[in-house]
Amino acid sequence: MQKEFQFQVLPEEAADQEALYKLASQKAYIPFSDIRHVEVLKRSIDARQRIIKVNLTVRVYVNEDFVETPTWLPNYPDVSKAEEVIIIGAGPGLFAALRCIELGRKPIILERGKDVRDRRRDLKAINIDHIVNEDSNYCFGEGGAGTYSDGKLYTRSKKRGDVQRILKLLVGFGATKEILVEAHPHIGTNKLPEIITDIRECILAHGGVVKFNTRVTDILLKGDAIEGVTTASGDIIKAKKVILATGHSARDLFELLDRKKIAIELKPLALGVRVEHPQSLIDTIQYKCDDRGTYLPPAPYNIVKQVGSGTNTRGVYSFCMCPGGVIAPCATSPGEVVTNGWSPSKRDQPSANSGIVVELKPEDFKAFAKKGPLAAMAFQQSVEQLAWKEGGQTQRVPGQRLLDFTNGKLSADVPETSYKPGVTSVELGSVLPDFIYKTLQEGFREFGKAMKGYLTNEAVVHAPESRTSSPVRIPRDPETLEHITVKGLYPCGEGAGYAGGIVSAAIDGEKCAEKAIGYVAEVVGE
Repeated sequence: MQKEFQFQVLPEEAADQEALYKLASQKAYIPFSDIRHVEVLKRSIDARQRIIKVNLTVRVYVNEDFVETPTWLPNYPDVSKAEEVIIIGAGPGLFAALRCIELGRKPIILERGKDVRDRRRDLKAINIDHIVNEDSNYCFGEGGAGTYSDGKLYTRSKKRGDVQRILKLLVGFGATKEILVEAHPHIGTNKLPEIITDIRECILAHGGVVKFNTRVTDILLKGDAIEGVTTASGDIIKAKKVILATGHSARDLFELLDRKKIAIELKPLALGVRVEHPQSLIDTIQYKCDDRGTYLPPAPYNIVKQVGSGTNTRGVYSFCMCPGGVIAPCATSPGEVVTNGWSPSKRDQPSANSGIVVELKPEDFKAFAKKGPLAAMAFQQSVEQLAWKEGGQTQRVPGQRLLDFTNGKLSADVPETSYKPGVTSVELGSVLPDFIYKTLQEGFREFGKAMKGYLTNEAVVHAPESRTSSPVRIPRDPETLEHITVKGLYPCGEGAGYAGGIVSAAIDGEKCAEKAIGYVAEVVGE
């Protein structure tokens, strides 16, 4: 017999299997000797009170042996001779490709960057030598931006699709089963490359094609329908279905669409800074203790404040918070500085970092109105280029101690942070647009009231955090997911404006594959 229960335990009890057996026996009124196994189904931390608890959902096996559920992958067929679907980009495009194979179509992935292993050389070059490879960096390459940008799997987008299916696929390709249990699952930048490699090998083994160092430079049309694409090497690859899954930084593709009069729209984004604190300080604030001990993970935080009044009110919020993490240089072109954060699987670095960003509105881009639907992109680019100039025209990032930032004071010195290319002391009002700068100053003051100890000169602000989402939306029919004017073109994922993060982008990749193929899901019970 199996029974499911929910209860709260102390962190040390949650880590002790025998203690869980005893608790299950007490709370479920089951004799201890009858319990064969306690399986944890869901786990989350409740740190709202001084005594921290762990919320558990468990399944208790009563007089029944536990049999571990095997990892699951679909039964992929050989599609080497099947009809082809072109997929531009190997981020959510990997999940689109897997779904194509599952449904009997041959995916051809065209990725401008390198595979995960070769990509590491270019990450080293930007970190150590300040050299930016426009096709291989933290944003471009196998796995997309998610591969080397943390591996967070938490999503609020439950209505977009089957989150659990994506998590099970990742487990099937080598992720730990813990991602099925944790409330905020996380793989880690050090673990993701191997998983991405296994996905690619699966695609190839079943007849799919993956082409690296293959940048798409033109989209071929016949009337209002797609015919294929042209690559930078001059190759023409034809297909009647193309999934456009480029990621949020593919500015050349956005410009191509605009030049070809393929409809795109301006999409407001958020822009701000990335702030780094000692992880021990964040632990103290969040867990309300001097030392989190052995059983609690490095503490994250999530904070949102409304700043200003009336029509001038703006949201200021944390974005992509990385406990025990590192700040990375994420420029995709020479002459710009961009930051983002990531954490290894153990989240064992001594610092915590988070984007702190300001919501932007369409009217904020008026100075770039001549750029039309690319106005938000031009705005974003202008801040990144100014940061490069102010930082010393290398990948050094302009930085300021947090309390100095809120007071508009140049920091006399800036300590070494996890950002490897280095930090140059700059009064960040010279980098950020004035309305963003002042909104952030007020936002940080509000954060300091909500999180005692957060507002400190122990923390360092890095600017800018600018790649929070795509600056454009590529419009598509809400039912068919096909571009509103180009038949056979399926805008997909974060770059097209329809996802935010690994899981939601993967879900969208699968959906676009289904629509491109014409798959109709069976409705259970009808």
